[in-house]
Amino acid sequence: MQGEFFTYTLAASKAILILLSFGILFRCLRSMLREEYDPETWAYLKYGKERLPIQHWEVIIGRSQDADVYIPEREISQVHAILRRTDSGEWRIYDVFARGGVWVNNMSLDDSGLEVQDGDTINLNGIYLKFQDLSMEKREKLEARRTGVTLRDSPSLTLLMVTAFQLFLLLQHSFFADSSLLPTIALGFFSLIVMEWSCYNAMRIINRSGFEIETLAFYLSSLGMSVAASSTPDDLYKQMLLTLAGLLLFLFAGWWQRSLSRTAAARIPVAIGALLLLGINVVASDVVLGARNWLEFGGYSFQPSELVKVAYVYVGASTLERLFRRNNLYVFIGFSAVCVMALALIGDFGTALVFFVCFLIISYLRSGSIATSMLAITGAVLAGFLAVSARPYIAQRFASWGHVWEDIYDKGFQQTRAMSAAAAGGLFGKGAGNGWLKDIFAANTDLVFGVVCEEQGLLVAFCMVFAVLLLACFAVRSARNSRSAYYGIASCAAMTMLLTQLGLNVFGSMDILPFTGVTFPFVSRGGSSLLSCWMMMSFLKSADTRREASFAVRPGETILSAGDIEEKRMERRNRRTVRKEGRSDRK
Repeated sequence: MQGEFFTYTLAASKAILILLSFGILFRCLRSMLREEYDPETWAYLKYGKERLPIQHWEVIIGRSQDADVYIPEREISQVHAILRRTDSGEWRIYDVFARGGVWVNNMSLDDSGLEVQDGDTINLNGIYLKFQDLSMEKREKLEARRTGVTLRDSPSLTLLMVTAFQLFLLLQHSFFADSSLLPTIALGFFSLIVMEWSCYNAMRIINRSGFEIETLAFYLSSLGMSVAASSTPDDLYKQMLLTLAGLLLFLFAGWWQRSLSRTAAARIPVAIGALLLLGINVVASDVVLGARNWLEFGGYSFQPSELVKVAYVYVGASTLERLFRRNNLYVFIGFSAVCVMALALIGDFGTALVFFVCFLIISYLRSGSIATSMLAITGAVLAGFLAVSARPYIAQRFASWGHVWEDIYDKGFQQTRAMSAAAAGGLFGKGAGNGWLKDIFAANTDLVFGVVCEEQGLLVAFCMVFAVLLLACFAVRSARNSRSAYYGIASCAAMTMLLTQLGLNVFGSMDILPFTGVTFPFVSRGGSSLLSCWMMMSFLKSADTRREASFAVRPGETILSAGDIEEKRMERRNRRTVRKEGRSDRK
């Protein structure tokens, strides 16, 4: 009788976990992708009888159909000018070396651009536009009329489903875990529940309704907690602390990015810090299995390249003053080359590939040049041939790709075990903690897709993959409506990194791609990876401009008060008057 009860309870828990996974993803999908975006409007350009809205803080003015402000005149270049807004509400216009140049009130632009104020006339090679800025009062009225995040799919109910998912995972662990370890496993899941509800209540206190990104991150973290409980239950205390640290870093990074001027000012120190971290890794780390990925301090180890991923996205997206200027692109190419070379020196070619794919996305979004991307791909192919020649174990991995069943005890040992475990799990899995793949070397990191397939079944594993794909779709959609180019580029670059990791992890363990040994976002065990993934979510949160959806963007016009804004405007008018008088005296 007891055996039948156990069998029925386990079968019921498996079905409930699948239904909960489908429900969580469906509710997040409907909330994130089906709601219409109501764009922000910051100013207008009057062109003839038309009033063209400016809906971003950096807009491209030109004849190209892809321009933010489309002017269908032959005199206008494809990309003629860039109009940019600062945190304090100041607008500046930059000439992108267009024919005929750019003039503001009969004043020509130099390389530093020129300030634009309400009522100014902008001359683009004989085509005249009138700039109309919006006062703080008008901005507040427009903001009040914007459609907010609808609560048709209550975020609290979706989060309650995540909590139920975690409790049923804990139930399955109680069937198979050692009784002495069960209190630690229970504490791990309950700490995760406390963290997610604390975060949700904090968002509600500041009147923020959008919680889909955090919900999906906690769903994936639940599977990560389950993998850690199955493979290394003694390290669950560390997993709890690292999850908490990741959540706090997510909140801090979101707050930091609320100010674009602060974000841009920190890009040089962040870049220097990233290079120093990689330099220390090259010099001080020890070789483990052909690579030097880890640094150890006081008995604790971390992987610098995971933190450098965040810095790389930050630096690549945060050069805002000179959009489309080639010098900035060349500097970023140099920074990327140094990062990839450092990763090659320590033997972390999987992460180097992740960086390279991210570089292609950032360079294309910043320059719009397919030729630049193709040149980078050509260089990467040559570098790949050199890497294969210099590192024999990389060549061995490529040689075993697609032939792992021919050598199941050596080169194909890990992949064949992962595929066998995934097949053994079937659609519904064996139950959390009831698999054998967890005992294989690096199963909870490089082969984690196989572990989830074995214990939770192929359906839940596919839901795990779909959760990351859903975040990527949301990043692309948000990028089109993001307040600043920084937010759009950063969110797309962050999800490019996570998607590349997902592809290499899943397809590598299944022998569809060469085995590179990278982690699955949020699910693979590893503190450095977990911290990196949570910080990547801050880029997605910053790109979300739905009203009352994101704590990472300010809902109002500016971070300054109305009095401060007027004082700043008076200072700018005085500076402009002084410049005009100076020019008149010289004439």
